Amino acid sequence: MMERAASSIGDGETELAVPLETVCFIIMKAREFDAKNPVTEPNPASNPSDDHSAAILEDHADDPVLEELRSLISDLSVDAQIDLVALMWLGRDDQSADEWQSVRQQATDAHNKHTSDYLCGTPLFADHLADGLSTLGYSCVEYEREHF
Repeated sequence: MMERAASSIGDGETELAVPLETVCFIIMKAREFDAKNPVTEPNPASNPSDDHSAAILEDHADDPVLEELRSLISDLSVDAQIDLVALMWLGRDDQSADEWQSVRQQATDAHNKHTSDYLCGTPLFADHLADGLSTLGYSCVEYEREHF
């Protein structure tokens, strides 16, 4: 079971359409992708073992971490995708838990088939998502403890 953050803002009781474990996994994957370096050699002629697999640390367009993240988000239900966008907006815009329903309605109104591209293309996506969870009184501390 996920541990709830101690928070005077949210109570951790807001019902989310996306499981907390899924949000935490997405945050973990997004941070993994954000840690990538710019591409230094776009067309390496060598074998990955020759360059000590340095390419896995670079931000390539066909990055498997990004593809996994996009696929995971795209495979979620519409309601779960809306919650992800709303959580990100809640954390990004430094809003309170009392504004959750309004932010979620805005995310519902804005929903389209490009949610995964939008979220993955947003700078600091993982941080905003984590901040949104925290605002609602949730934390990924237990999830991170179990997976690191």
